[in-house]
Amino acid sequence: MALEPFFQFVRKLNNNRFGGLQSQNSQHLAFMRQLHREMKDYNVMEEPLEKISAVVFDIETTGFYPEKGDRILSIGAVKIIDGQMLESESFYSLVRFEEELPEGIKKLTGINNKELLAAPSLSEVMIQFFKFAQDLPLIAHHSSHEKKFMQHASWTMFKTSFKHRLFDTSFLYRLIEPQGISIKLEDFCVRNGIEIVDRHHALGDAKLTAELWLCYIIKVRNAGCETMKDVYEKIAKLS
Repeated sequence: MALEPFFQFVRKLNNNRFGGLQSQNSQHLAFMRQLHREMKDYNVMEEPLEKISAVVFDIETTGFYPEKGDRILSIGAVKIIDGQMLESESFYSLVRFEEELPEGIKKLTGINNKELLAAPSLSEVMIQFFKFAQDLPLIAHHSSHEKKFMQHASWTMFKTSFKHRLFDTSFLYRLIEPQGISIKLEDFCVRNGIEIVDRHHALGDAKLTAELWLCYIIKVRNAGCETMKDVYEKIAKLS
């Protein structure tokens, strides 16, 4: 009988914790629904290219296949506002990962297990990232990788689809270099005179991608495109 007050305390603690998680999840879902409504009101396809505001982002992961258990380790992003990269408007977070990180990933990214164990959960990081991005379109280099993981995380965490418009840097360079091959981010940077800093760090790669995007925006404008709609229409004619 002496243990009964203790058991009651534990049950109350667990109930409070569960209730807190439920409340947090409800807030997250409400935020996602509101965000999806706001995204419908922004038609970036008609925006002049030099005035586009967007969020350029990159993720580091344990592999290439989220459906097979590969995980997001970090998300980095920087904003482009009215055609200018704003380094002061940036986002970076590691994501909690409790398994042993492969040595190859440690060497490539510089991320270690101790940092990941202290990091926030994926759902928390996703919400913070979406709050940072709001209804702005997203940009990534070879975006299929980011898209797969964001789609998987959005559904797993919030049971909602990933609805942000996502532009790929290839939309621009395919127009300027239609016979070119798909190459790595650092190779594109070298080709365009962009200094390579913090490669394979999510925020570093996001900044490099933003510089690359702005470089090609100038080139596609010189090629006669005024909006992303023009870019898509010209690419369609090349196919």
